[in-house]
Formats: sequence, C-alpha cells, structure tokens
Amino acid sequence: MKFAFFIENVRIALRSIRTNLLRTILTVFIIAFGIMALVGILTAIDSIKGVMTESFSMMGANTFTIESRSMRVHIGNQNYRKKNHDFISHRQALEFKENYKLPGNVSIWTQASGSAVVKYKSYKSNPNTTVLGVDEDYIYTAGYEIEKGRNFAESDLEGNASLVLIGKDVARQAFGNQVDPLNRFISVGNSRYRVIGVLKTRGQSGGMGTDRVCLIPHTNVRQYFSRPQMRYSVSVMPERAEMLDISVSEAEGIFRIVRRLEARDESDFNITKSDQLAQMLIENLKFVTMAATIIGLITLLGAVIGLMNIMLVSVTERTKEIGTRKALGAKSLMIKRQFLYEAIVIGQLGAVVGILLGIIIGNGVSLAIGSSFIIPWKWVMLGIGLCFGVGIISGYFPAVKASRLDPILALRYE
Repeated sequence: MKFAFFIENVRIALRSIRTNLLRTILTVFIIAFGIMALVGILTAIDSIKGVMTESFSMMGANTFTIESRSMRVHIGNQNYRKKNHDFISHRQALEFKENYKLPGNVSIWTQASGSAVVKYKSYKSNPNTTVLGVDEDYIYTAGYEIEKGRNFAESDLEGNASLVLIGKDVARQAFGNQVDPLNRFISVGNSRYRVIGVLKTRGQSGGMGTDRVCLIPHTNVRQYFSRPQMRYSVSVMPERAEMLDISVSEAEGIFRIVRRLEARDESDFNITKSDQLAQMLIENLKFVTMAATIIGLITLLGAVIGLMNIMLVSVTERTKEIGTRKALGAKSLMIKRQFLYEAIVIGQLGAVVGILLGIIIGNGVSLAIGSSFIIPWKWVMLGIGLCFGVGIISGYFPAVKASRLDPILALRYE
C-alpha cells in the first residue's frame, strides 16, 4: 500500500513537471551545473592523484633510495630537506650492497650524464639523453623491464664491458622500425657501446622522459665518464611490500656503519621512498578539492533558491487544484508529500544530469593525462545525497504552505 502511494506521488510529480517543462529544465540545469563542477573536478583530481603515484613509483614499487645529493624541495607550505652533505662513494655503495642481507634487490647506480649525445651511423641525437651507470639489479629497483635482448650479467660488470641497454625512445629514433638494435654499436658520449637490450616504454615520470635513457655498467662509467667526487646512489626493493619500513630501518643502520658514524652523530645521508614526493604533491591537491567543493556548494545554494521560487510559484498557480483535492478528501499531509516529492524528483533529475556531465568532463581530463577511465562512486553518492537535500530544503516551505491552504479560499482563488 505504501509503495503504491509512493509511486502515485512520483507519477503526479512527473506530470506536474511536464506541465512546467521550461522552468523545470532551467532548474535541473542549475542543479546539474553545481554537481557537474563538484563531480567533474573531483574525478579529475582522483585521476591526477593516480597518475602522480604511478609516475613517482616508476623508480620501483615499494623501493627506497639512499642518496647523497643535497637538495631542498618546497611544495606549497611544506619544506622537504635532504640532510646529507657528503657524497656517497663507489666504495661505500659496494660495501653497503655486500653487507645488506635482508631479502630483496639492491642496486648501485650513478648519473654519468644528463645531456649526452647518442650517435648511430648518420643519426645524431640532441644532447638530451640521460646516461646512468648501473649494476645488474638496477632495472628491478627502477621498475624497468626488458622488451628484447638481455640484462647485464655480473661478468659484464667485472669485465668493465662496453655494453648498453637503451630506452624505447633512443631505439626508435636511432634505429627506426626496420633495424633491430640488438648487437649494433652506438656512440654514447665519446665511447662506443654494443646494444644488448631494449627497455619497455614507461613514458613520463615526474616530467622527465624515462624512455630517453642509456644504461651502462657502473664500472664502465668510472672509466669513461669519470669525474672528481662522483656521487653514487643505492636503491633497495624489499622482497615484500610489508617489509618496507623494516628494510628502511635496517638500511639506515648498515649505512651508518658504512659511513663510519658514531652513535651520537646524525645521519649524513638521505633515504627517500619511491612515493614520498608524490604524497607531498597529493597532499597539496586538498586545496583544489576544497575549492571545487566550495564552488559546487555555492552553485547548489543558488539551485536551492531557484527551486524554492519555482515551487512557490507552482503552489500559487495550482491553488485551485489544491482546493479541489482537499474538497475531495485529500489530507494536508498528502498535499505536503506531493509537493515534497516534486521538489525531490527535480533535484534527482539534476543529480543524474550533473553526475553524467561531471564523469564525462573528469574522465576527459583523465584520458588527456594518460590515466584510465574511472567512475567516482564516492562522488556519485555524494552528488545524489546533496541533490536529495536540495529537494528537501527547497520543497519543504512551499509544501507546508500548500498543505495549510484553506480549501474554501483555494476554490475561490483566481
């Protein structure tokens, strides 16, 4: 019985909406604009968060890096200070790798050049290729995969071999699609190297092209890219993600011994988790989220006022109809519910239109930045809830006014 009563009220509400179609459409779009702004911006922010986390974790999921480069990062109101001052030497990096016994991968690496020129026959690249001196474990800790060819072997490093792994961009630009890069010789800087592998594409990471890279043995780098106080870094990827914090603590203890620090000395190196900078950036996106929420709520406030005015006009225009219903036995509660249902239906129509537009706009941004299509169920539920509230708030006063009309006066109304 109650369900049938509910369906009847919804049917009456829809019929009334069709009678005042133009005003209803305008109100629906006012509500939809607020929900579209809210859902669209928050969907885009969720996509940006996902891309940031993925980009920064490209150095290797659940990986942390011990490094010596002094640096200060300022994002928003946050300062991120890398405390070390002294560089990490080749000897210290090797000693740490030898002494670190927890299960996982440990790699040592150094940047040989950030602006190298790659040559193959008549091809000559711009001076924008990153050259890293690495060991056989680097591709695992950095999140790379071999597309074709092979990785370095221990014997390659021991023999100071002139071998290179090249990124997808380097392979495409130097060799095109017709030539197989494997076992071809290229010049990197002033030295010749034999290509033994091509890395799978990874796209952009933190604004840097990670496919425009050449990896060579770090022992070879010491010979051909040598410079005073060459800084080395150590990356560690624990065997299991839940071991990350334990591994960080263990690594700090071992590296303090490697650096010959006393118990009272502060650590003069920095340990950075793969997602640390991403989390700082994501933290600052909360201000954008707040701004989007305020914009949406202000728009919805305007929708509340607009819908209330429409409902009040509707009460005035349907005064004689209300009088007739009351004369035929309709109770005040039934009249009140009828107008409340009408306001709620208009609110939910606005929610549906706004959510659809918001998902389209948000995912437009998502696809533009290379993220996947997402349906933000949390924001969808929030939008529906807000529009339900808009309907209740906007419809309550007109519904009460309609329910209190005197049937005699209402029947005489012109």
